[in-house]
Amino acid sequence: MAGCWPDLLRMAGSLKYGQATASLIVGKWSAASRQNTLAAALKEWGMLRRTVHLAKYLSDPAFRRKISRQLNKGESLHALRRDLHYAQQGTITRPHLEQQTEQAWCLTLLTNAVVAWTTEYYSRAVLELRSQGRDVPDEILSHISPGHSDNINFFGVINVDVEAELAKLDTSGWRPLRPAQLRELGLTP
Repeated sequence: MAGCWPDLLRMAGSLKYGQATASLIVGKWSAASRQNTLAAALKEWGMLRRTVHLAKYLSDPAFRRKISRQLNKGESLHALRRDLHYAQQGTITRPHLEQQTEQAWCLTLLTNAVVAWTTEYYSRAVLELRSQGRDVPDEILSHISPGHSDNINFFGVINVDVEAELAKLDTSGWRPLRPAQLRELGLTP
């Protein structure tokens, strides 16, 4: 592997500076013969990195918690997508590939809208708490995931009085935060 080190660095540089894509490199190495020394060195490098990662994971409880937290955030996002897709019982129902792709893109768009809305209101709530003198450490915020669905009505008909809802908006066009819920959670005095 040491003899291939300059070539591995050149490949990494090509990836970093956009001269080649990861899919192109993976395709080239997949098609390479088994005797290709650079492909063998890359495979050994991958095994070495996995070993280092596994050793760190097994020896460092804080690292394990960080990995677990990230997995939980990913799972909450998958749960949100499942909940949003529940009306079709979580199945792609369109017969043609183009329609299936369109259905998947719509689900992605809806998921992103929910995450963006939740993230924006989380940040507004944090700013409000901080303006009231509350200590909200950034360390705690790193544990929060906007991929939840507690604030979404998935079933039934939703009747919206548009004029009444528009009247509730502040001058910047935002809905007011709900201080009653903050009190219930113990976040306000």
